[in-house]
Amino acid sequence: MSFTGPSYKVDLLHRTQQEGFVINYSIDVGRVERDLYELAKFGYNQQDKGVYRQGFSAADWAARQWMLQQFEQHGLEARMDGAGNVCGRFGPKDRPAILIGSHLDSVPAGGIFDGTLGVIAGLECLRVIQEQDLPLNYGVEIIGTSEEEGRFGGMLGAQSLTGSLTLEWLEKAKDPSGEMLKDAMAARGLDYHDALHAKRKPEQIKAFLELHIEQGPVLEANQKTIGVVEGISGVFKWLIKFIGKADHAGTAPMDLRSDAFMGLADFAHEISRIIDENGTDKTRLTIGRVDLRPGYAHTVPGEADFTLVGRDMSEEVMREVANSCRKALSAIARRHRLMFEYEQMSWLPPKNCAQPVMDVIEQCTRDLEYSYQLMPSGAGHDAQFFTDITPTGMIFIPSVGGVSHAPDEWSHWEDVERGCNVLLNSLLRLQEAL
Repeated sequence: MSFTGPSYKVDLLHRTQQEGFVINYSIDVGRVERDLYELAKFGYNQQDKGVYRQGFSAADWAARQWMLQQFEQHGLEARMDGAGNVCGRFGPKDRPAILIGSHLDSVPAGGIFDGTLGVIAGLECLRVIQEQDLPLNYGVEIIGTSEEEGRFGGMLGAQSLTGSLTLEWLEKAKDPSGEMLKDAMAARGLDYHDALHAKRKPEQIKAFLELHIEQGPVLEANQKTIGVVEGISGVFKWLIKFIGKADHAGTAPMDLRSDAFMGLADFAHEISRIIDENGTDKTRLTIGRVDLRPGYAHTVPGEADFTLVGRDMSEEVMREVANSCRKALSAIARRHRLMFEYEQMSWLPPKNCAQPVMDVIEQCTRDLEYSYQLMPSGAGHDAQFFTDITPTGMIFIPSVGGVSHAPDEWSHWEDVERGCNVLLNSLLRLQEAL
């Protein structure tokens, strides 16, 4: 039995003795597609087809203003907090809220789904609730978090909302180019002190849900439609510097050089050994950004600045891997007559999702007759901070080829629709279950 309307479909799929009909609601994927393409215009680069919407950039700020307008146009109580999070609330004002959120910023040359899917999906859920005039026991709030991609070494928006910020960190945080977070915020009219006032009280929140692309190949390889996320990998980020001596590339003998790049190259070759000896099959170590100075073809590099990002599902393993990295870097520096410095930009421990929320997501996926699997998240997400203050759940949909953080990031629209349907129905059932 089904009813099809202009922007939604209701399928009455199952009957149980306890509940009678279990009603599964469906979203309008056409609206989600339209909104994602509209958001992609902010920071879109015609040359490489990537999205450049780094935290607190002009494109990021324009996207946040657009999102606030969408909230207002759909009758939500819309506002921006002191950390730059954009929020839109609907439903009972005197009750706690179920939060649906993800981020609006991107990496350089990113795709159109990462982060933004979770925000637009939340807005679509509220559109269906409004059209169907569905009753809500609790409010529903959509949040587009700020600076999740770690330009300044953290997840500012989620950290501010969950009370994980400190004044010391806010005053010291900077991006790899040296720009201070507090200056970037000031350029957008924000006082960084106000980020400390964005904290939500646990009693104000009933749960947190995040829909996200997998950003990996597992679901596609296993031919699964939905990933029910069990936990989120911990992550640490370092800024590392090898300092040697710049020399003439033709006159400096190979055995007398203090070549900073050779130190970097040696360390890169050590990564596999470090993981084999101290890590697990879930450990990841990545050198993602390198600057050589003076950066001239005929000059031996006197300085190498680079990032190192480590991940694992165990904080103990993370510590062992980090210690091994420090020892390797120190030994390599001695071998090449270099000075070695590093700064830890962030350390985020692994987090587990709430079993009751996972159970609801899993049951909704079954009722919708979608294939699924339980899985960890190797990438960090806003959700990991919310696990400390409220029951939290995450839903993954497949990424074509496992590609993300790149212009060719893609998820099929039928998978987007299914993920949004799981989000919507999980939201509605949590209204009753919590």
